[in-house]
Amino acid sequence: MLEASIFDKILAAAVQLGTSDIHIKVGAPFMIRDGDDIVAGTEDRLDADDVSRIVRRILESSGRGSSQQHLQNLDDLSDYDTSFSLPGVGRYRVNIGRQRGSLTLTIRVIPHTVPDIDSLRLPEVLKEISIAPRGLVLVTGTTGSGKSTTLAAMLNHINQTVARKVVTIEDPIEFLLRDKESYILQREVGGDTASFGSALRAALRQDPDVIMVGELRDRETVEIAMKAAETGHTVFSTVHTSSAEGTIIRLLGVFDPTEQAAVRGRLVDNLISIISQRLVIRSDEHGRVAAVEVMRMTSAIKERITTADPKGFTDLIEQGWNPYQMQTFDQALTRLFKEKIISFETGLASATSPSNFKRNLMYEGS
Repeated sequence: MLEASIFDKILAAAVQLGTSDIHIKVGAPFMIRDGDDIVAGTEDRLDADDVSRIVRRILESSGRGSSQQHLQNLDDLSDYDTSFSLPGVGRYRVNIGRQRGSLTLTIRVIPHTVPDIDSLRLPEVLKEISIAPRGLVLVTGTTGSGKSTTLAAMLNHINQTVARKVVTIEDPIEFLLRDKESYILQREVGGDTASFGSALRAALRQDPDVIMVGELRDRETVEIAMKAAETGHTVFSTVHTSSAEGTIIRLLGVFDPTEQAAVRGRLVDNLISIISQRLVIRSDEHGRVAAVEVMRMTSAIKERITTADPKGFTDLIEQGWNPYQMQTFDQALTRLFKEKIISFETGLASATSPSNFKRNLMYEGS
């Protein structure tokens, strides 16, 4: 039988060691992510009762109305996201699912301290993008690529530098933002609001300057987010795509073909930047660092978006370092290697085009 103190010790150790995720399933020990590897955090294997007790503990402490409802119907619980705090230790984002009929958990460690752009080694231009007066800013990447952390750093920059009203819509709330220069409302789907769509519509009546919606999941949220940008707000969100080019294609794809010409025009008028990222292993093996592609709305980019086949952004981004501070993934990897943050092997393995990565090193070296 699992003692409650063991689970608490695992949660505390994850914070102290800088572990990003804890993985739990029946028949296995606690597993933790160590860089790119999943390794055992304990020797003892968990049984179904152990995992059920952990799930109940999390649901009881999360404070969400939906969590309390799931407590009454644990046998039907699957694919549920929530968050909880361990006082004095840390905050955690949790996904509860099932495999082969038994409960599983993936627990993401959320640092107590809201990150900043400099400490994350994100491109300096993100500070300028953060405080744009109106428009749409998208942070993209695969699951686990640090999108939420980058968004939190950009909102933190707003909070530290300008007096704005910021409304966030999250599922669940991760980083807790305290008022500094800005006035912040954080709303959680499932607790404070029924859905992203309803919260977005309500946000337009809450006198915001900045709206952050955790994810553009469907046509409804894309449509409302663009409408918010068109009416003078700065809107931040994430999309599960791996590049700026892929993001444009995804956004167009949620609309009917007959509507896409109009949508391209709306994107040209309202899109500020697409920031795409991948996490790569640091050369000192102390965690990972983001390699970031930055696309901004130059006249060449706008022209590309308006074409019926919006592809071929990489060359335009690559040419846009001066004066726009745009960069491709491979240029980002080149700079991380030159600064001795990642190894040559990591850069080569992570590059979109290994030959471009090598060429960039030769070019910058000359």
